Amino acid sequence: MVPVKSSDIPEGERHVAVLLGGLLQGVRDAFDPVEWGGLRQSHFRVISSVPAGGISVTELAERVGMTKQGCGQFVAQLVASGHLTSEPGPVDARVRIVRRTPLGEENVVAVTARMDMVEQAWRERVGDRRYATFRKVLEQLADA
Repeated sequence: MVPVKSSDIPEGERHVAVLLGGLLQGVRDAFDPVEWGGLRQSHFRVISSVPAGGISVTELAERVGMTKQGCGQFVAQLVASGHLTSEPGPVDARVRIVRRTPLGEENVVAVTARMDMVEQAWRERVGDRRYATFRKVLEQLADA
């Protein structure tokens, strides 16, 4: 795919969704699904959102902004691939508790390392100070 540069888009149409889409395409390009066992960013987000003590599918769905059913499908895929486990809850067996496996932990470390490389490339393009400001603003907007 040939990336579209923001300068190729008319100025009045360069809204934030277009700009963020371009950045996210760069992130997707850094994670070839073949190299990552068929996993995509959405899988990585689910794996990395599972805390050390485990979490119910319902709570995980809320955390990642998915429906319970959609999240359950992702969890089933990630259990099948060996990245997560899913067990009945200790109080209510109908509640499934999701935990990372050692493979899931390795995946989080590898994804974080790859994202560090992506962010370093962005930092080199705009400079340390501007990138630090961008990162702070992004975190502030994400927490709103």
